[in-house]
Amino acid sequence: MKTLFACICCIAAFSSVAVMAQDESQPTPAAQENVSAEQPQEAAESTPPEQQAVDKAKEIAGQATEKAVEIADKVDQDERAKEAAAGILQPIYRAAEVMGSQKFPAFYWLAFALMAAGTVSYALQLALGKLLVLFRGSINLKEILSDLVGLLISVVGLVLTTQAATENSGFTQSPALVLSASAVGIIFGFMLFRWGTAQEVSAVAGQRTKK
Repeated sequence: MKTLFACICCIAAFSSVAVMAQDESQPTPAAQENVSAEQPQEAAESTPPEQQAVDKAKEIAGQATEKAVEIADKVDQDERAKEAAAGILQPIYRAAEVMGSQKFPAFYWLAFALMAAGTVSYALQLALGKLLVLFRGSINLKEILSDLVGLLISVVGLVLTTQAATENSGFTQSPALVLSASAVGIIFGFMLFRWGTAQEVSAVAGQRTKK
């Protein structure tokens, strides 16, 4: 997890530093003429500017990674950070224990169906819904990004729900429960897809009317 945190922190730094290093490493035409005239052998044996830029970017990215890991270690050892994390996770743990207990035997079935519905809905929105809107002469990048985020959340939720159901219930051991939840999720997801597409098409038509 610390490595993942460090990678996330230095992705932006790595890309921006690579561009800056690329610009700094390219000599001016006058400098190139002086080097070729005075030191032809050294110029031939020197490292290419592109390689220098890559090396510098790697060095700075490595330093940023080490710094991020150091910060993560300090946060992990901070008692206030531990208390804050416990305050966030404890209500979730309690809700999971209550909902996953015998009082709510259909919890995992419902959770699986909802995650499947979200996956189907957002996947269709990206594959077909945006294509339909594009045919009508309009496209919204914010909507595409929103649907993509929704799809990722639904897929991750579906995976985690399946894992939790496997460890804490007999849901995955019953083909009838799995198939019925999948069928309900697909049908509900298709309904959500049609509703969302209708809303986007209506919005496009409204924009044309105002124009």
